[in-house]
This record gives sequence, structure tokens and C-alpha cells, in this order.
Amino acid sequence: MPLQTVESNRLYRQIAEQLRGLITGGEFEGGARLPAERDLARQLGVSRPSVREALIALEVEGWVEVRTGSGIYVQPPHRRGGARAPGNGNGTGTDWGPLELMRARELVEGEVAALAARHARKAHVAAMAGALESMREDAEAGIEPRAGDEAFHTAIAQACGNEVLSDTVRSYWSARHGPLFSRLGDYFENPASWSAAVVEHEAVLDAIRSHEPQAARAAMQQHLKKATTRYSASWRRANHP
Repeated sequence: MPLQTVESNRLYRQIAEQLRGLITGGEFEGGARLPAERDLARQLGVSRPSVREALIALEVEGWVEVRTGSGIYVQPPHRRGGARAPGNGNGTGTDWGPLELMRARELVEGEVAALAARHARKAHVAAMAGALESMREDAEAGIEPRAGDEAFHTAIAQACGNEVLSDTVRSYWSARHGPLFSRLGDYFENPASWSAAVVEHEAVLDAIRSHEPQAARAAMQQHLKKATTRYSASWRRANHP
């Protein structure tokens, strides 16, 4: 298969462009099944998460169809979209891949949580607790707790005492509202994952409320690591039984 190894700059875009080129060039016709994610990763010389992001970008555009439990199939020409994989929304974060964004969040938001544990006042903690309660209520009702989740992380950022970091966290959430992250969430988010996230957020809140920076950092990093694992694992279950 005529695939080329790619450089690290915006990997999912480069991968998507290669696959799109193969489709338009006739290597894969409409209805054809693409190679498995692990095989594409090996031939391209990249990680499976990078391939996953590229496939999701192509799906959002309409170039491929993901059939749960079966694989990734090329759409017929009349269903295909534009010539470029979309980004994660308008403005800041347009070119960010979802899984790369999660890794950045782990690094930055861990430190934001540690700062919040040092500087948070009662009003800040109350805002976090209110957001967490909103998450819990939505999760128990079988509703995606996106609003409470965003409010919780935003409240922590506001409590950290650094406007640059606070704006950075807000930019992460702006990126999360984009089509790639939303589509990835279709494979990842479910009542079990929401309940797990609520428990993880509780640990973060407990550490901040107790003014324990190291514990807050560790709890936030652990939460975001588990979230990234859930994204990756659920994609494998959905498409590679």
C-alpha cells in the first residue's frame, strides 16, 4: 500500500490528507473497507491515536463511515465532503487533535488544580461544588454532563489566581466544542464514563477544599489520564472487536 511515513506536525491532518488522496486516486473505492487502525499506524509510522483522530476527521467530513463492530468504510463519491479535515471549532484550537489536547490538559490543568488548592476561597469552592452537583444530577438522569463538567474545570481555573492559565483552560474548552471532539465523544461518552468522571472530580474537589496542592495535582492528572484512556479504549471496542 503506497503510504508514506509522516512528520509530527499536525499528524492527524497529514494522515487524513494521505488517506483522502488514496481514496480520490482510486486506491480505495466507495464501499471498500480500510485497513485496520493498527495496520495503518504501522504503515504510516505513527501512533494508533493519531490514526484514530484522522479517521474521525474523515468521518466528520463524510469521506468514510464507521460501522461499529465492523470497520471503517469509504463513502461513495456523492457523499464525500470537502478537501480538508476540519479542526476543533472556530478560533483558538482549530488545528488541535482531541487526544493531543487531552495530553496538554493533563500537564497544564494539573498545575492549575495545585494553584487552586493554594488560592481558592470559599466562593470558588462553592462554584466547584455546584458544578459537580450539576454533573452528578445529569449523569444520574442519563444526560451528558457537559455543562457541569466545563463549569467545574472553569471554576478551578478561576481559583488558580493566574489569568493566563485561566484563559488557557477556557481555550481548551472552546476546542472541545468542535466537531472532532464531539464525534470522538460519541464513541466514548456513556453513563458509565459519566459516573466515573463524577467520582474523579470529587477527588479533585476534596483536595482543593482541603488546600492540598500535591493531592489536587495528582487527582486532576489521574482524572485526565483516565479520560484519555477511556477515549482510546472505547474506540478499539467500537471498531476492533
